[in-house]
Amino acid sequence: MPLLDPIPTPVAHADRQALEWEPLLTLVSTFASSSVGRTAILALQPSTDQTWITRQHQLTGEVRLLLEEQVSIPLGGLFDPTQLAAKAQIPEAALEAAELQSIARLAYDIASWQSLLREPSARLAGKLPGLSQLSATLTISLRPLAESIERKILPDGSLADDASPELHRIRREQERQQRVIEESLRSALRRLAGEGATQEELITIRGDRFVIPVRSELKRRVSGVVHGASSSGQTVYVEPLETIEQNNELVRLLEEEQSEIHRIFVALTRQVGGYATALVDGARVLALVDSLQARARFARNYDCVAPNLSPDLLHVEGARHPLLEKRLRATGARPNAAVVPLTLELTRRHRQLIISGPNTGGKTVTLKTVALLSMMAQAGIPVPAGAASFPIFDAFLADIGDAQSIEEALSTFSAHITNLDRLARLADRNSLVLLDELGSATDPEEGSALAVAVARFFLDSGAWSLISTHHTSLKVYAANTEGVLNAAAGVDEVTLVPNYQLRLGVPGASAGIATAERLGLNPAIITAARQRLGSQQVDIARFLDRLHNELTQLEDERKKARAEQYLLNQQRARLDREGDVEVRNRVRDLEKKLDSLMKEFEFQMRENVKAIEDRASQQKLSKEAERRILRMRREFQESFNQTVVAHRTGADNGDANAQPHVVKHISTGDQVRLKSMGKTATIQREIEKDVFEVALGPIKMRIKRDDIAEIVKAAQPPADRSDPLAAARRTRGVHVSVTPANSDDMRMEINLIGRTVDEATDELEKYLDRAFLAGLPRVRIIHGHGAGILRRGVREFLKSHPHVATIAEAPQNEGGQGATLVELRQ
Repeated sequence: MPLLDPIPTPVAHADRQALEWEPLLTLVSTFASSSVGRTAILALQPSTDQTWITRQHQLTGEVRLLLEEQVSIPLGGLFDPTQLAAKAQIPEAALEAAELQSIARLAYDIASWQSLLREPSARLAGKLPGLSQLSATLTISLRPLAESIERKILPDGSLADDASPELHRIRREQERQQRVIEESLRSALRRLAGEGATQEELITIRGDRFVIPVRSELKRRVSGVVHGASSSGQTVYVEPLETIEQNNELVRLLEEEQSEIHRIFVALTRQVGGYATALVDGARVLALVDSLQARARFARNYDCVAPNLSPDLLHVEGARHPLLEKRLRATGARPNAAVVPLTLELTRRHRQLIISGPNTGGKTVTLKTVALLSMMAQAGIPVPAGAASFPIFDAFLADIGDAQSIEEALSTFSAHITNLDRLARLADRNSLVLLDELGSATDPEEGSALAVAVARFFLDSGAWSLISTHHTSLKVYAANTEGVLNAAAGVDEVTLVPNYQLRLGVPGASAGIATAERLGLNPAIITAARQRLGSQQVDIARFLDRLHNELTQLEDERKKARAEQYLLNQQRARLDREGDVEVRNRVRDLEKKLDSLMKEFEFQMRENVKAIEDRASQQKLSKEAERRILRMRREFQESFNQTVVAHRTGADNGDANAQPHVVKHISTGDQVRLKSMGKTATIQREIEKDVFEVALGPIKMRIKRDDIAEIVKAAQPPADRSDPLAAARRTRGVHVSVTPANSDDMRMEINLIGRTVDEATDELEKYLDRAFLAGLPRVRIIHGHGAGILRRGVREFLKSHPHVATIAEAPQNEGGQGATLVELRQ
């Protein structure tokens, strides 16, 4: 079973070589962490399966999120384990140490990936649904397998002594046997050294047997077996007779060790075989993750975005050709060199674009950029652009030649016609067709006619098509044909560097003579060429130059306006911030002042309590005073906070009743108590807004509204001619009497919390009629705080109600902003 899943419904017809698909994949594959990931990238193809495409971009986005959060994705041990997994399932098979170690590294990576998705960081929780679903099949933990292999096989590939109890026993016996042999040989060396038969006291090994060096001419003095000689022939290596049996025992132990090592490797291999399916499944997931990571790294490095898929829109904004950008980065010839972004849009209504303009103006790059980015989108690769939207194409068909290539310049007209015929047979409504320099390589007049006919054919076929040309007839065709747009590509007029800027809606001037002049062609040739130009071509060129200059001016003005708007927005944001700081400082100062007043009030109240001589009364009043102080402080704080919040959020905008400390509805003749003098005065008249003339005995004076503490006695209103009861009483021969409602049935308040404004006003109207008929002088309407919508709706309704004399916000101990007090007409 292959490790990499095949691409579903790949695009059957795509001119990959002309559109540089393989170089693009090679670039993206350099961001992979493993050979498996690189292979997965190189195998990518554009697909027509929208579900697959969408999922690939979702998964790439989630891996990009991991990279942005600096999460290390465990891919260092990734390789294709299919062959080793199959071998491990063969009875009595034994994998090599290096193979087992690679399996352990892969198992650790799979286990770490499982742990990463099972316990993501708080910032990633719930943000990796695609990766979690992808890895949902990885239910078996491979950590025990990895730990078992790592515990038994040392980093150098040898088995640890405690890999098994038997191996530990054998190696201990080997060590004891080696010490016995070494002691026997040292004894022999000392004896032979005294006889002059050996050159140095050195024990060495030949063929798994311990031996001692003896001079060649004296070897017959030593009884034993010769196991070779030195390269000079002056020394032979002899195994003394007394150590032969000891060496035989050591060899036997070595053979037992190899047998036990083989048995351990077979057991480990059998263990790997038990995890074979989990290993392959895990490697398959990590292979896709490495492919996704490569795409995410590429996207981050080349500032890419995930494209949208739309059947009716081909749109790129700020698009760049990634291979061109790579070349500019690599050459470093111009430090400030950068790909100028491309913006282009086609719709189902306008699905053909004719691009014209001077040579080296970027027409070919425009065609390749749009096609390559479309293929990337359908292959699940983010595209280098600020924003992008593509239809799903079932074919990418191109006839593109390099205008700067000698080989392409020598390409035959017949080759282009053969390719055009192939494209015409394959193209349909879901194809993207790219035609570079259409109508070239033949007689200009015939080429122009043929180019218009070819463009019209692809338009009628419904294909999305981008066509570059120098032919004026194609520019006219685009201007006069529904569904076709003109676009102009150009070069910088000073540096002659392609700027790749595309202007939709206008054709481009070829400017071949002007370009040749700027490049230094002989002036005489330039003059002769201009003289041969027809007047129509000259007029067209002048018109296009003027049009492009006007577009440049408009673009400059638009940029200037945008810059000014940006500065205005910054200034507005700065003023808002400064205003917020000032408001916070004012609130803080006000809180301090009010807190100081509250403390002074508390002090005075406690002093007054202390002045009471009766001890029992003093204690009782002290407790009551403390309770009232706490309640008043709490109610005051709540009221203060609600007022500040309402003011900051605008909840009390336009609500004159949102200031309960200010007396409302003052009329001429009212008797009011003045805060500043503590006296009662009579309102004479209102001089201006919130300024009144009052009579205090014989003295008349001016006061402001906020100096009025309360209305002591309201002036009797004149008979209300709109009052239906009064009108009925005045009618001769008619007697009207009203029976008061039972006090048990008529409450002094109504609770409207939870109603909509319409429901509340309907219920309130009925309540006010009953309260008016019952003769209630004053009622309380409970509407709650909330967002202030119900409160404003209720108060607007009360302002125009005939039974209502005055409305005011309730004091804090009666509900504050959550209730409204209503004085009814009598």
